[in-house]
Amino acid sequence: MAACVRALRGCARLPVSASSRRCSALSRARGQYTSQKVRRTFIEFFTEQHRHRAVLSAPVRPRGDPSLLFVNAGMNQFKPILLGCADPRSEMASYQRVVNSQKCVRAGGKHNDLDDVGRDVYHHTFFEMLGNWSFGDYFKVEACAMAWHLLTEVYEIPAERLYVSYFSGDAASGLPADEETRHIWLSLGLRPDHVLPFGMKDNFWEMGETGPCGPCTEIHYDHVGTRNAAALVNADSPDVVEIWNLVFMQYNREGDGGLRALPQCSVDTGMGLERLLTVLQGKRSNYDTDLFTPLLSAIHQCSRAPAYSGRTEQADAGRVDMAYRVVADHVRTLCVCIADGVYPGMTGAELVLRRILRRAVRFSTEVLHAPEGALASLVPTVAHILGDAYPELHAETGRIMEIINVNEAQFLSSLKQGRRVIDRTLSKMDRDAVNFPAAVAWSLHRNLGFPLDLIDLMLEERNMAVDKQGVEQLAAEQEQLQSQSEGGAEERGLHMDLQSLAELQSRGVPHTDDSPKYSYSLRHNGTYAFSPCRASVLALYCNQSLVSEVSEGQRCGMVLDQTCFYAEQGGQMHDQGYFTKDGLQDVLFPVECVRLAGGYVVHEITAAETLRTGDQIQLHVDETQRLACMVKHTATHVLNFALRELLGSGVVQRGSHVTADRLRFDFSYKASLNVSQLQEVERMVQDIIHQNDVVHMQEVPLARANQIAGLRTVDEVYPDPVRVVSVGVAASELLSNQKHKHTSVELCCGTHLLRTGGIRDFVIVSERQMVKGISRIIAVTGEDAKQAREAGQVLLQEVEALTARITTDHTPSLATAQRLSKEVGLLTDAVESTPIPQWQRRDLQTRLKALQRSSNTTIRKLEMKEAAAKAKELLNRHSNKAVLVDTLETDSISVVMKTVNQLSERAPDSLIMLLSHLQPSGRVLCACQVPKGQAAVSASEWALAVCSRLGGNAGGSATVAKGVGTATDVTDLLEMMHWAEEFAHNKRQQTTN
Repeated sequence: MAACVRALRGCARLPVSASSRRCSALSRARGQYTSQKVRRTFIEFFTEQHRHRAVLSAPVRPRGDPSLLFVNAGMNQFKPILLGCADPRSEMASYQRVVNSQKCVRAGGKHNDLDDVGRDVYHHTFFEMLGNWSFGDYFKVEACAMAWHLLTEVYEIPAERLYVSYFSGDAASGLPADEETRHIWLSLGLRPDHVLPFGMKDNFWEMGETGPCGPCTEIHYDHVGTRNAAALVNADSPDVVEIWNLVFMQYNREGDGGLRALPQCSVDTGMGLERLLTVLQGKRSNYDTDLFTPLLSAIHQCSRAPAYSGRTEQADAGRVDMAYRVVADHVRTLCVCIADGVYPGMTGAELVLRRILRRAVRFSTEVLHAPEGALASLVPTVAHILGDAYPELHAETGRIMEIINVNEAQFLSSLKQGRRVIDRTLSKMDRDAVNFPAAVAWSLHRNLGFPLDLIDLMLEERNMAVDKQGVEQLAAEQEQLQSQSEGGAEERGLHMDLQSLAELQSRGVPHTDDSPKYSYSLRHNGTYAFSPCRASVLALYCNQSLVSEVSEGQRCGMVLDQTCFYAEQGGQMHDQGYFTKDGLQDVLFPVECVRLAGGYVVHEITAAETLRTGDQIQLHVDETQRLACMVKHTATHVLNFALRELLGSGVVQRGSHVTADRLRFDFSYKASLNVSQLQEVERMVQDIIHQNDVVHMQEVPLARANQIAGLRTVDEVYPDPVRVVSVGVAASELLSNQKHKHTSVELCCGTHLLRTGGIRDFVIVSERQMVKGISRIIAVTGEDAKQAREAGQVLLQEVEALTARITTDHTPSLATAQRLSKEVGLLTDAVESTPIPQWQRRDLQTRLKALQRSSNTTIRKLEMKEAAAKAKELLNRHSNKAVLVDTLETDSISVVMKTVNQLSERAPDSLIMLLSHLQPSGRVLCACQVPKGQAAVSASEWALAVCSRLGGNAGGSATVAKGVGTATDVTDLLEMMHWAEEFAHNKRQQTTN
């Protein structure tokens, strides 16, 4: 502390002329400050001069924090400390002073810069945040002094070019201006016109919708100099930019929007390395620093575009320089995310990364005219630039390149087809049209994976826009269809009637060959290859009859000679995807539902163009959705086996449903599983996953299959021959070996993984008895399972922290007890609604129930104590009064009621009403009680009369009632008290007369 104060005093004595003399020093230093040196200097300044501990950057995937898609600030990994819930046994719990350079991604969620990247020269999806933290150690004085010393003395930035902002307060939130920070900056030597106040938007920092937050002070740099640029601070001027934000963490934003003080005050500072480099290297664009110039040069070498020249907006003809910036930024993001285990996918952060990759591919190929593979070829350059700070980039270079190449190839194929779809659609539209058809845009998005904003960019070149309202409606319809998926295909869609089925058979139309749905293989790298499938249209079903042709927009069922689409059966959701017609490859026919009907596989579609029997088509299954269903289905079999092994042969499957997102399994058992049983089931499934056993699939005559020991079947009609799915041991071996082998073996027509290791992870997130004797399990796999475990650990830490706070406070005030009780309730809701391991949910619920009982007992005792004191005080003022109307100070209706009750016990013949006026809301709490048997007035009538005049409502019985209302000020309340007393007296008088 003393060292910080001495630094503060030294900075305060620093004359402006000394800062002016450093202009030439900064100019000399610009050639010396590489990104590596700037990063290293920052870390060493805090570790060597101010006793900070250097910690590694956290991965960009948040650990157990469902409120974030990506780590978007340096403080994310320290959130447990800021909330006071860090595991006391962990190294993190010992942190007091910390410094690091954190990898951050802002794409999706509250902090989302994706759409701005490329349009200007300073927005990024990935950036590095240099930061120092104090957790209950130093605070505002020292933080400002350190920052000022580093910038002006170490980096030698001229002081007269720096401006600082501070929080001006917010009356609506009850937050005062941060005058302390203002005085600190003035004492450091800044001129008053360089210290500027701003409100919540600019100088109150929040991580997200919930979480740690507090007032902040920002340091801005004027690139021009020799002027007063105060008016340009926070004015979106490219000449005056924020370079460092010092956040003083004092509060936590609760789920209800309120602010609660953190267990200890902390400092969280963040300075974007990219922007700092522009200052130290004398650049006006982040992309002109050495973090990007080697990358831009590499992009130029692998493209056929002119060299990067830094142009923006109208000056950027053909958006070439914008494309350079998009590709450079996005490939950095891809490298960092993939190295940290976030791969392009279909949900959450993975979906955002998929969007980033496809945006980069589009600009690379269509604007820069780079060949396929160019994006991945940039990975070694990114690793060279960032690898010293983040060595995982070197270690994962090969994997990153492979993943980018695979995803690029998939998207380029879709991109070409999408371009043809758009061109063909535009050619058919009127020249005066301004809205692109929503149905086409949604088809591109749903079936080819086009982000809607990418379609917008393509249409922007043609002065067109997507029909947004129509797309939103289609999205809502898709969501509704998805929500109905567990109802089964037979409960929705077209139903081929018996007459049409008989007609198909009489025409000699063969049953659909759906064996191609099993035509897939496992590559050496662990990915799956699905064989292409061509087919002929054999029949079309529309308006309850077979037809030879359907027109654009008609909904129909289609029967093919063969198909690779899985029709919903055996509890597995049907496949999704689309098909194209020979000679019309740029028209997509989305497949909405796939059903079995009498040996025929019926594909339900809405025709995107004329379709006739005899047409030749190419089928395209949504491979991501199919693979996800395969994972869940194999996991269901393994779960079934584990349950029977653990609970006994009395366990019988009563139903199951498999979707891309989760699996549901119903089974007979006497009671809900306990914590240890849930843990053991998960362990058994995990063991089989780790063994990476081969999943065998073999067709066997039904009678022969029924001889397999340990065979699991359900109550349904099986085909003959029947498909036997077994784990680790082939059906033929099970039949030839008389000795029973403990393994999963079932009759199943579903699609499965070829090895159990593809499940990756498994967590039961829900288990309950649907009816007595029938339990239902819901489980997730892979990354969803991992996230469930992480979320469970976060909630465990929060429960332990809250338990410690409640048990250590032996003499809490009523307000404290009520607040803690509310926290127990909020945490209980979080435990109930968050996907976490079910065994852990049960354990946490047990702990929280005990905490709630303890809190409720404490509150009741404190309320009784407070009510007794208030009743005694009121009786001293109103002894022997027939009608007692008064006020008391409390924000608890329970205290008001208890006080009224105690007064009635001590004055049993009196009519008693108490009011509590809450400030600043003006809300009035009302409670009253009248003697039993008296006929003058009922308590409910009295309370309703008073609360109605206060604009509220009330209810209760003849003897006890309560209600609420509103009074603008004390005068209104006093008048209402007088009126309430007169009301009761008048009622008594009327009864007497």
